[in-house]
Amino acid sequence: MKQSGIRNAAIGPESVGLRNVASIRWNDGEEALYNLALERGEGEVAAGGPLAVTTGKHTGRSATDKYIVRDSETEGTVWWDNNQAMPEECFDVLLQDFLSHAEGKDLVAQDLYGGADPAYRIGARIYAEFAWHGLFIRHMLRRPETSELGDFVPDMTIINLPSFRADPQRHGCNSETVIAVNLKRGIVLIGGTEYAGETKKSVFGALNYLLPTKGVMPMHCSANVGDGDDAALFFGLSGTGKTTLSSDASRTLIGDDEHGWSDNGIFNFEGGCYAKTIRLSQEAEPEIYATTRMWGSVMENVVLDPVTKEPDFDDSTLTENSRVAYPLHYIPNASETGLAPRPKTIIMLTADAFGVLPPISRMTPAQAMYHFLSGYTAKVAGTEKGVSGVQATFSTCFGAPFMPRHPSEYGNLLRDKIAEHNATCWLVNTGWTGGRYGEGSRMPIKATRALLKGALDGTLNDAEMRIDENFGFEVPVAVPGVDDLLLRPRDTWADAEDYDSQAQKLVQMFIENFAKFEVHVDDNVRGAAPKAA
Repeated sequence: MKQSGIRNAAIGPESVGLRNVASIRWNDGEEALYNLALERGEGEVAAGGPLAVTTGKHTGRSATDKYIVRDSETEGTVWWDNNQAMPEECFDVLLQDFLSHAEGKDLVAQDLYGGADPAYRIGARIYAEFAWHGLFIRHMLRRPETSELGDFVPDMTIINLPSFRADPQRHGCNSETVIAVNLKRGIVLIGGTEYAGETKKSVFGALNYLLPTKGVMPMHCSANVGDGDDAALFFGLSGTGKTTLSSDASRTLIGDDEHGWSDNGIFNFEGGCYAKTIRLSQEAEPEIYATTRMWGSVMENVVLDPVTKEPDFDDSTLTENSRVAYPLHYIPNASETGLAPRPKTIIMLTADAFGVLPPISRMTPAQAMYHFLSGYTAKVAGTEKGVSGVQATFSTCFGAPFMPRHPSEYGNLLRDKIAEHNATCWLVNTGWTGGRYGEGSRMPIKATRALLKGALDGTLNDAEMRIDENFGFEVPVAVPGVDDLLLRPRDTWADAEDYDSQAQKLVQMFIENFAKFEVHVDDNVRGAAPKAA
């Protein structure tokens, strides 16, 4: 086995069972991985210097192909209603077949950290078949100093072999694609998919499992901080504006996707950003747009002009989930440390395509826990394969696919931290106004930014409020720079009775979805439910 690069010689590939591999390139830097990807024909250079790649049939996560090994460690700790189980014996066979498949291959290996806080970070060792996967994950996780690599000890090992094809009968899975997570052994196997996000989310899932036992709240959220150490969290599902709204030139970006909240403050799990590019514009999102012109960014499934190699962000031929991955320092106002004080403001984002929710609402701690456990947004036709019209989506904790433990564990942690640190909580609707999707219009981003500014600088705390007739939270009556009409959703509809009918349908969706959490929350949270007519 030919090996090159810096690594801990005492903990080699043999520790996980890799054998007879043709070569392993350890801890190559960005330039070496970028050039290697081009040499291997894994991608092409887009205008400005990004590496443009396509991921074949999988342009997003394969949720139905992900498993957690059910064993003595996970039997009583994993939320099995939400996570598919794989028997230990199936994983053992799968691992041996992965190791056999890796023989004779040229791999790249990266030793990286998940977590900016040294007290809570984990070491992740990633073996990748594709050089561009190595570049991607090097952007996404925290990069150790060169001096740390000689003593690096991995807490988890990820083996990513897109060319591997699983056998459902032999491996106990659903298809040729498999993501198998063994939490007890700290091993993740990814096969049959070229989508790089699977590697990133595997690290997130491990941290989501490990950190609650240490009193740390792991969160699917973005975060930023102002000059007055006024840190803010932005929870939200894909498409709600989590990355866009946290990338504010007037505030320091901590991170755009995954964070922890400990007694020390908040810390980014990652060292980069993974932003959606569909319909990306320089005017609306200048900081993110700029990264699509920078050398070394990885653009996934973005359509390029065949001659000029200019990206067409409006072309969804390949997918609506086109993305760009880049290191945090590509954002001018990004934090170098990935650390910030305890948050003063919590923003929960939703894209309500039913046009019911106000553009901003202040929540009590009980309401915040209710909406955190609900994790509501709405998908519209064209945003995801198989979606037609408008579909309500409830993804608990704003990230159910990444939550190994029961949502109540995360919800209780959040409730306790909100109470302990006296954080103010807001629900922000970036979805539709003036009617449901197809009739109304998208919430103006300028209005959303103005409302967020008021929430973050505290001026909204003193605003006159009304009580929302359906959900019971407080809604500002007037905000400078925002049309008063937007703050009264019912008045934006041409037919007020149609609004009332749609609002009650949404209320009923919330009530039905929350039924499964009723026994896990107290009376205050149960009382925070919206009211049926």
